[in-house]
Amino acid sequence: MIQKQKEYLHGTGRRKTAVAQVKIFSGNGAIMVDGAPFEDRFNRVQYHQAILKPFEVTGTMGKFDVVVKVKGGGITGQCEAIRHGIARALCEVDEKYRTQLREEGLLTRDSRNKERKKPGLRRARKAPQYTKR
Repeated sequence: MIQKQKEYLHGTGRRKTAVAQVKIFSGNGAIMVDGAPFEDRFNRVQYHQAILKPFEVTGTMGKFDVVVKVKGGGITGQCEAIRHGIARALCEVDEKYRTQLREEGLLTRDSRNKERKKPGLRRARKAPQYTKR
């Protein structure tokens, strides 16, 4: 018996060096990140709030299941990449969500990256302590 693929909408989110590929299905609100519930992967409350923010803004909490593949970056970058991907996928669900998400700044890619280390400095801008003698 051939099983029919579930229909989904796709969104790609990026932040720093993290890239999240998000698929949204109609469902009951389960969010899976790399095969595990997102509560197990992201253990802080602020991460949970960030990931769920697009659903809160659009009033679609509990209406969609989300499956995410995420690569690169750290915990915060991955979390914000997932948020960006969910927001972009919700725009494909219904165009009326676009203005709500845009007003909250969820559709704008946060392009800030770590600044490179400069020669003669300890980090990007931190200089060694000055000694007069």
